[in-house]
Amino acid sequence: MRPNLPLLLLALPLACGRATTRPAAHDTSFAAVQARGAEVMGVDQYTSAHVFEDLPDGGRIVLDQPDTADTAGIATIRAHMRVIARSFARGTFDAPGLVHGRTVPGTAVMRERREHLSYAVNDRPRGAELRIRTTDPEALAAVRAFLAFQRTDHRAAGHESHGEHRINPPSP
Repeated sequence: MRPNLPLLLLALPLACGRATTRPAAHDTSFAAVQARGAEVMGVDQYTSAHVFEDLPDGGRIVLDQPDTADTAGIATIRAHMRVIARSFARGTFDAPGLVHGRTVPGTAVMRERREHLSYAVNDRPRGAELRIRTTDPEALAAVRAFLAFQRTDHRAAGHESHGEHRINPPSP
């Protein structure tokens, strides 16, 4: 366990593509992101859908729980998105850095330009979305870099209509 993380963050999920196929045996980078996500957030990273979408005035991060009967999972996603919104508004991007094992592109500028960014959480039937908005060109470029990196490293969709990227966890 990481000593400086708030306990709340340790109990909340950061989801990505739900599992249906196995990553290649040599794909240790993706498996490491998934393992760190599970460690940081306290849930299996292969069980929820994650979308990172660019929008004209910023973007959005969507987290959904495919199993609508999992009301605890849905509540956890919603709570997580609220924690992330508050953290990002303060210019704190520790959670993504820990999940990815590095400074996530765009976050330095997002921290510097935080007064030009707004974060709003909207509940969805199966989870929540974090809407990021700005009118500042420098902040907008940073948000797009952040979302592009997330899409790549999580192997997630860029838009909900593109469907979910699905990967099975490696066998024990």
